[in-house]
Amino acid sequence: MIDKRDFAFGRMNFILLAVGMIVVIIGFVLMSGGSSSEEAYNPDIFSTRRIVVAPVVCLIGFVSMVYAVVHKPKDEIQKEVEE
Repeated sequence: MIDKRDFAFGRMNFILLAVGMIVVIIGFVLMSGGSSSEEAYNPDIFSTRRIVVAPVVCLIGFVSMVYAVVHKPKDEIQKEVEE
């Protein structure tokens, strides 16, 4: 039988990591779009969504993933207090 103490992360850590990854993917999707070429200029490459909103969304996603890695489950905190 597998003991829960053998895992580095708890269930909540994996959930937070998944949410962070989804937020990062959303940020990259917001950055995507058409590009300019030598024949045609596309002013959409400088839109606020692509140069401000999307990087901030990605940053929030990466910060939430870091938090998910350092997050300590409550039951571990209670064990440390009891000892």
